[in-house]
Amino acid sequence: MSATRVVVLTVLAMIAFAGNSLLCRLALKNTTIDAATFTSLRMISGALVLWLLVQSRRRAEGSGSWLSAAALFTYAAAFSFAYLDLTAATGALLLFGSVQATMISRGLWIGERLTPVQWLGFVTAVGGLVALLLPGLSAPPLFGSALMIAAGLAWGEYTLRGKGKGDPTVVTAGNFMRTVPMAVVLSVVAYGQFSIDAAGAVYAIMSGALASGVGYAIWYAALPALNVTVAATTQLSVPVIATLGGAVLLDEPVSMRLVLTSLAILGGIALVILNKRKS
Repeated sequence: MSATRVVVLTVLAMIAFAGNSLLCRLALKNTTIDAATFTSLRMISGALVLWLLVQSRRRAEGSGSWLSAAALFTYAAAFSFAYLDLTAATGALLLFGSVQATMISRGLWIGERLTPVQWLGFVTAVGGLVALLLPGLSAPPLFGSALMIAAGLAWGEYTLRGKGKGDPTVVTAGNFMRTVPMAVVLSVVAYGQFSIDAAGAVYAIMSGALASGVGYAIWYAALPALNVTVAATTQLSVPVIATLGGAVLLDEPVSMRLVLTSLAILGGIALVILNKRKS
């Protein structure tokens, strides 16, 4: 694969990942769709697109699992309900920070050791997250923040469970298919809050089919050409893209508190990632 193609695919994937935050926030803020219905349409449309993509690669290995699907669905549901209260920028930052914290913590749990610089980065990132959530006029709502952190923990667990399980696109398709009955149950339980309109449905389907289904497929196509450090560092751009998109598309304010804590969280994570090879 040419270097130009790798760059293009990587940029598109990062835009797709940030697009999930923007599409969810657009739908819940500007349309009448409820969070449960958004989640269900996202998972069903994502499952359909990924299933269609897999049909062209029948010989690929992997099938997914119910435990991984449960983690994926927990992420998607908590993600949607969190965006009832959070801005696109804050949600993406909390999600990304908690995903990386989950994976770094798992590494420490199984015996990985950090260098002094990595410990500095880890403490800085955690301190930035705490500073973001401290009470104040510009602090994000606590319940929405807790939901997004839970979504990040679930996504981190889903990512860790998926390592080495076969073709990533095939495995992801299998997991998405398994979330469909979970999505139906969620919609039944939340039927009292059911609400939908055309625009909300379009945003949900775009989130599932394009930002999730096609986005994951693009990322997995680029991933073999990237080393682990580059792949992890590249994802630091997602909260930045979401922040810019939220300011432009949703007219969301970007507070100095968000800027400073973002620098602490993302900068701290970057120190951990970029020094990983030396550990």
